[in-house]
Amino acid sequence: MRTKFTLLLLLWLSVGIPAAITAQDMKQADKYFHNYEFSLALDAYKAILDKGEPNLTVVQRIADSYRILNNSKEAEFWYAQAIAFPESDPSNIFLYAESAKRNANYSKAKKLFLDYGHKVPGQAALALKMAASCDTALLWMQKPLSFNVQKHAEVNSNAADFSPVKTSDGLLFASDRLLVDNKKQTERNNWTGHGYIQLYLAKATSDSTYAAPVPLPPSVNTAYHNGPAAYLEKEKVLYFTRTHVVKRSAGHTNPDPTSWFKGTDNRTHTNRHGIYTAERKGEKWENVKPFKYNNTNDFSIGHPAVTPDGQVLYFVSDMPGGLGETDIYYCERQSDGSWGKPVNAGSTINTIGRESFVSLGEDGSLYFSSDGHLGMGGLDMFKAVGSHKAWSKAVNLKYPLNTAHDDFGILPDSTGSKGMLASGRLGQNGSDDIFTFESFKVPCTLIGKTIERFAIAGTSKKAEEPVDHVLLQLTEEGSATPLEVYSDDKGGFVFPVKAGTNYTIKGTKPGYLTQTLAITPDCRYNTDSVKVEMIFNRSAPDKPIVLDNIFYDLDKHNIRPDAAKELDKLVQTLNDNPTIRIELSSHTDSRQSHRYNEMLSQLRAQAAVDYIISKGINRDRLKAKGYGETKLINRCKDGVSCFEAEHQENRRTEFKILKQSTISAL
Repeated sequence: MRTKFTLLLLLWLSVGIPAAITAQDMKQADKYFHNYEFSLALDAYKAILDKGEPNLTVVQRIADSYRILNNSKEAEFWYAQAIAFPESDPSNIFLYAESAKRNANYSKAKKLFLDYGHKVPGQAALALKMAASCDTALLWMQKPLSFNVQKHAEVNSNAADFSPVKTSDGLLFASDRLLVDNKKQTERNNWTGHGYIQLYLAKATSDSTYAAPVPLPPSVNTAYHNGPAAYLEKEKVLYFTRTHVVKRSAGHTNPDPTSWFKGTDNRTHTNRHGIYTAERKGEKWENVKPFKYNNTNDFSIGHPAVTPDGQVLYFVSDMPGGLGETDIYYCERQSDGSWGKPVNAGSTINTIGRESFVSLGEDGSLYFSSDGHLGMGGLDMFKAVGSHKAWSKAVNLKYPLNTAHDDFGILPDSTGSKGMLASGRLGQNGSDDIFTFESFKVPCTLIGKTIERFAIAGTSKKAEEPVDHVLLQLTEEGSATPLEVYSDDKGGFVFPVKAGTNYTIKGTKPGYLTQTLAITPDCRYNTDSVKVEMIFNRSAPDKPIVLDNIFYDLDKHNIRPDAAKELDKLVQTLNDNPTIRIELSSHTDSRQSHRYNEMLSQLRAQAAVDYIISKGINRDRLKAKGYGETKLINRCKDGVSCFEAEHQENRRTEFKILKQSTISAL
């Protein structure tokens, strides 16, 4: 591609055109570019190429315009042309890599980031970080979370639609669609070629459907940009972003009304945000007031979000003293109803990059978008749990909630499992759309095995054999009808299951104790399988069955947490087999005196029985017996030197079904 373009440049250069025309054309194109009229600048720069005057400035301006307009597909193509010029700045390699990443061309982007780090050693650390993020993004796409994400069928247009907010009667959102008023289009924004951002309300016609969106009245929607917004249902108050054109200072500027694009040189004015409130009275929006801390002459404040109780207001700002380009701040409501001074949300949330589009989930979590945290490309959405003074680590929502494109303005429900979000994932020209998302349970396979374990005489080791023809019944939580299968001659069985669903497996066979197992499959893909093993013990009386992993501290008899987990399994066995009575016995090794070992083992057996009783098992079904060192299973009697592991074999806990122990079901 680079060679072909270079040959084309040489052909154009050999033709030549009058210098006066080129200078005039460039002057007009540059004027559009510096005035943020990027849709017009694109046409002008492309016309210059058509006239036969290609140069790095023209090609790079086309690439920059597409990047600013969030058209990453075209930006990637044109930055590839820009770096073909020998005098191209290495920063174009970085911008080329970013554009490739936004298009999910992660392998190309990684290579370009590494190339940039090689050419600009001072930025090697950043380049390595960005290259690593490409690997992470690719991994997330290969292992997507179980969410269905669909473009909303009703509220979107062919322009940008974003930041949905629910009210009691509908859906508020921001859009730069062009309106038709008396068959005449409203004023076009030459930045994007669309309209100016306005706030719309779509009245709900059901729980999930909406009527045609209607713009809010001029009291809220001025002739310039207005939105995004938040709505405090409790007080019927709208908090919204309004953009002002102000005289540009010599310092940092953020003229982009949605993403705080840094701007261009040679510009006398810039855009800055302020927050405003409006009271809703029926169908009217009245008493519009500016936020106390607006200061549009010096910095921006926008993208508000307010807690349901109205006590904490979050917003985004580039005010002095922040950690990055834009940070998230909050104000607390004072006793007199006013807002306290802005407080930076801290380094857990904010980075050296851009944090924006803050929202609050019904689950109480903080959601926001960032290009400073590790992400897939553009703005990624993040979640933090905690409170405004102690947020936890920000967690990337991953694919498919996030993509290589800008993802922002999320509106989750109280469970976090469904809701709405805005994304540029389908936009062919850089536009954003509103999407619905909902989690689903991945179907997968449960592969089980029924086995019986036999003690090997003289040791604590066990042999294993399959148990065939066991009736297995799988019951899903909330269902009364189980699925049934029988284990095969190798003890195997299979059930279809769904990830994240609670199941109970019950196994029965004559001559064996009934067993049940609770399981919640953790499947990521429908090709995954979950393996389980069910151990069956014979129901014959007076046959000792060793309980694994029942340990006690030296010379103590209290039940440790690890022993409690194993005893809980015995509790389940007793519940599954309500007519049996058991003896629970404890054994020691040969060290210490016979009397001491007998007393210690009895205390341990009784402690285990008391624990089981505490779990609801009738005392009459249980007998505690301490055998001390009278039933050693190996050679380690008094006077014999043994390894510690051999002594451990003798320190065991067992149970056995008592003869003539069957009683009526309890």
